[in-house]
Amino acid sequence: MSGAERVSVGVGACQDAPADELYALVVGVLAEAGLPLTAVTALATVDVKAHERAVVDCARRLGVPVLSYGARRLASVTVPNPSGRAMGAVGTPSVAEAAALVAGGYGAELLVPKRKSNPPGRPATATCAVALIPQRP
Repeated sequence: MSGAERVSVGVGACQDAPADELYALVVGVLAEAGLPLTAVTALATVDVKAHERAVVDCARRLGVPVLSYGARRLASVTVPNPSGRAMGAVGTPSVAEAAALVAGGYGAELLVPKRKSNPPGRPATATCAVALIPQRP
């Protein structure tokens, strides 16, 4: 990464997802990608999750807005890791990857595909993906 990248982060979270779990996932994924927190322009998700405590808290801690999109809009985006669980829960086969791409705008590319949180002793409650926002001349 050159250091001038701007990215959008798509997230998904269960209703009871701990805020710290989502934030740690996002921070960890950005670090693995070699991106500073300041590269994030927005946290994006499906509209029915936009007011979840974990999502709102994560965006606040990153200092970015929450952008939300309807399930139909997200379902129209081709992603590498569709999920039957997401489809059953919110009506789209992708939340994190699709939201990251939509928030990134025309020409955005998936930089980090969907990653799940990995809490010890229980199932994951959060996902995130990162899309590179194209630089405009």
